[in-house]
Amino acid sequence: MSKLKGILLTEGMHGMLSQVEGLAKALDLDFTHHKVELKSLWSLIPPKFTPISQNVYKKINHSDFDIIISCGRKSIIPSIHLKSISNKKIFNIHIQDPKINFDYFDFIVAPEHDGISGSNIINTKGAIHYLTKDEIDENKDYLTSFIRKDNRKIWCLIMGGPTKYYDYSTKNMKHIFSIFYKLLKKKDFQLVVIPSMRTPLNTIHYAKEFFGENHTVIMDVDKKAYLSALAISENIIVTCDSSSMISEAALTGKPIYIANILPKKNDIRFQRFRNLFRDLNITRNLGEDVENWTYQSLDETNRVAKIIKEKINY
Repeated sequence: MSKLKGILLTEGMHGMLSQVEGLAKALDLDFTHHKVELKSLWSLIPPKFTPISQNVYKKINHSDFDIIISCGRKSIIPSIHLKSISNKKIFNIHIQDPKINFDYFDFIVAPEHDGISGSNIINTKGAIHYLTKDEIDENKDYLTSFIRKDNRKIWCLIMGGPTKYYDYSTKNMKHIFSIFYKLLKKKDFQLVVIPSMRTPLNTIHYAKEFFGENHTVIMDVDKKAYLSALAISENIIVTCDSSSMISEAALTGKPIYIANILPKKNDIRFQRFRNLFRDLNITRNLGEDVENWTYQSLDETNRVAKIIKEKINY
């Protein structure tokens, strides 16, 4: 059986790309990415008030596809419109709560903390993503030339970036780094700091200055370094702003600590997510007693893909 063809629609942000690409790979699609751009003021108007029309978005020059996977508010109308004008059977899948009539989509993949349900909704524990265990293992040795050669165990700090909920101020970063400083007095480990696309440059430099030459701070966004850190770390610490990277780390089955930042506004959805992962015995909070624990590796992407394959007979 030949592969189905897919188009992936996002606004181009890493977290969205990770989710659509992860699902496309798990579905074994022949896929292409398309960055969605809405015209004029339509980018400011919620999808439920937006006409389903080509006039809303810049044309996507691709017509040969079987499955549409979209993520992000701006991708909703293009997904619905492209399905409606096709002259063959198209399945469209949206990731996260579209906040529009669910019947526009064949499947909606939404984390449990979004709090939505329906006959076409597949709920997930956390975010689906594009990482695989094989890819993590294949990059295990990548950080060998970066880290100091000694007998210390490796812990990694994976940093997200500022959002409308969380501020990466020097005060907030100093609070997180100071917890590590106290831990370093009790535990003999080497810290490896991994930035993401959203991590401010000044935060990366501050980490380098704070932890000095005795630890490793990766100065650039480097996916191989990220994968390698997940492979070699005894404990993984992720900042609270990134549900996607917390979900990715849960693929390892290793202890994950959440580095919390005091929110600027109500972050109840993120709290529900973190509470769920704690209840699943996946996470603890940075600053709590250090302990070793195990849990079943979380691979929601392949679980979701299996459900969709069965329903579309693929």
